[in-house]
Amino acid sequence: MEILIPILAAVAGGAAGAIAHRMAVQSRIGSAQQEATRITDHAQSEAKAIRKEAELERKELLGRAELEAERLRDEAHKAADQTHKALEDERTHLAAEAKRLEAEEQRLSQRSEALELRDKKQEEATARLHEKEERLDRLIDDKVKELANIAHLSIEQAKEELTRHLEEEARHEAAWLITQIEDEARQEGEARAQKIMSLAMQRMASDHVSEHAISVVPLPSDEMKGRIIGREGRNIRAFEAATGIDVVIDDTPEAVVVSGFNSVRREVARMALTRLVKDGRIHPAHIEETVAKCQTEIDKLILEAGKRAVYEVDVQGLHPEIVKLLGRLNYRTSFGQNQLDHAKEVALLSGIMASELGCDAAMARRAGLLHDLGKAVDQEMEGDHAHIGADIAKRYKEPETVINAILYHHAMVEPNSVESILVAAADALSAARPGARMEAAETHVKRLTDLERIAGEHDGVEKAYAIQAGREIRVIVDYDRMGDAEARQAAKEIAEQIQQEMTYPGQIKVVAIRESRFVEFAK
Repeated sequence: MEILIPILAAVAGGAAGAIAHRMAVQSRIGSAQQEATRITDHAQSEAKAIRKEAELERKELLGRAELEAERLRDEAHKAADQTHKALEDERTHLAAEAKRLEAEEQRLSQRSEALELRDKKQEEATARLHEKEERLDRLIDDKVKELANIAHLSIEQAKEELTRHLEEEARHEAAWLITQIEDEARQEGEARAQKIMSLAMQRMASDHVSEHAISVVPLPSDEMKGRIIGREGRNIRAFEAATGIDVVIDDTPEAVVVSGFNSVRREVARMALTRLVKDGRIHPAHIEETVAKCQTEIDKLILEAGKRAVYEVDVQGLHPEIVKLLGRLNYRTSFGQNQLDHAKEVALLSGIMASELGCDAAMARRAGLLHDLGKAVDQEMEGDHAHIGADIAKRYKEPETVINAILYHHAMVEPNSVESILVAAADALSAARPGARMEAAETHVKRLTDLERIAGEHDGVEKAYAIQAGREIRVIVDYDRMGDAEARQAAKEIAEQIQQEMTYPGQIKVVAIRESRFVEFAK
């Protein structure tokens, strides 16, 4: 028993130690597991932080790369734009140079053709001269032999006789050549004169049409233009339909233009539009009513003007329709000269000259008053005003002298009386009188404006000034953008564009000015 107790105690102690040892081991295992868990969590946290930093760094690198790519792309675009602009400038310059070279080539080609024609003529003349020289040599030999055999002359005498004949033949040949040259010069002069006249008429045509076809109506403000047009344009369409005249509404401040070749209709339109603007009521029904009233008033004014003209020049027995046509001339102008005033002036001049010469003064005044009668209706009928006026005079039984004077004042027929000649002379005197005719102010201002506009449209032009009443345009070019050659080319191009787009009498001088100025101030 005593031996068992120690054994049991030892066993119990060993068991307790083993339990304690196992508990200590389990405790260390738990601590190790906790440490492992902590280390794992920490490692995962660091891994997440590293991944996050890597992601941020990747995004930052991508952003920098995108910015760099955008910068490079912008630089590439700018370089491409600059290259494109340089190519466009070079293309424009090359086009201008090609155009100049083409014109120069055409001019040289024409000159070459002229030189070839001249060379051909010279070759033909040389051939003719050689042929004549050979013929003359043969004639000399024949004449020498003939004179020696027939006249028994010596060689010296035969040569003298032959020389005399040759001089006469040479003079004849020279006279024939001079006549041929004069004929060729006359034919060439006539052709050039026809060309110059056609160009002059072409250049004057636009100003003539503008002067005869427009009237300006002032407006109180630019807002009135919208009311004249109306909703969807119904007012302006109604006005143009009622008057037969076009209404031009542009950027001209506080003004519109009525345009048409019929001067009476244009005056009706001008009067009606002026009243509509003043009244303020602009709609289709009121437009038609106003136009009808203005037409009636114009008819009365026409008749009164005709009667007053007949009374002033003391012409009697005219048909009432002719009196009305004379009144229509009050609304017709030619180069700024009122046609009714011109007709009265011609009638008075014709009567005065007829009285001085002892001719029929009354008939001269009658013919002078009616000489431009056709201009009252030539805008509505085909043909020239002289034939139209003669037909009207025949229709209303005017004397033959009057009909002949109407036709003769433009050299359509030969004169059959002194009165016809007097009417033509009076017509020339009235038209040539200083101050009788003038250029319309609107036409002159428009030409100056067009000159400055055409010059200002060219690249590199800073300022342009029309001077000398439109006979000269001075162009100030940018010194840095244009060299002397470019400035010279710009002047040439401006002159060519003016010649193509504008009509004008005479010539217009284009002066391109390129200068540099350096200003400093001493303080």
